[in-house]
Amino acid sequence: MDLHPDLVELAPLVGTWRGEGHGTYPTIEPFDYTEEVVFATVPTKPFLVYRQRTADATSGEPLHTESGYLRAAGPGRIEMTVAQPTGIAEVHAGTVSDGAFDLRSQAVVLTPTAKEVVTVHRHLVVEGDVLRYRLEMGAMGQPHQLHLEAELRRVDS
Repeated sequence: MDLHPDLVELAPLVGTWRGEGHGTYPTIEPFDYTEEVVFATVPTKPFLVYRQRTADATSGEPLHTESGYLRAAGPGRIEMTVAQPTGIAEVHAGTVSDGAFDLRSQAVVLTPTAKEVVTVHRHLVVEGDVLRYRLEMGAMGQPHQLHLEAELRRVDS
């Protein structure tokens, strides 16, 4: 792995991850999904490239995709940007400690036709080859609350 020295704390994320998750929110029916997440290095660069996609667990129909970048912002600190084709862009700041990554939105920017999203909190924990995460959000007039949670396994590093 060609890892920039600034990314040592982010190294547990590097690789391709696949697994299953569950989504819920007051404005939608609960659903199960499959997911693939990739955190990739870029030679000599101090950031990771992030790509994500989900599909309906039963039909296999695509549900969501997003991409962005994750970088170290000093010891124990991280920043992430995420863009979605639905017109939502997120800017996060947070912390990393012992394989736990906690990111809270600093800004959520919407195109004129995007659904309302006000806050996002992403919490990821890596234990060996298992990545678990929870995504909470405040959106569509609802208070900040759990939206997604999943468990993924590393399939490639």
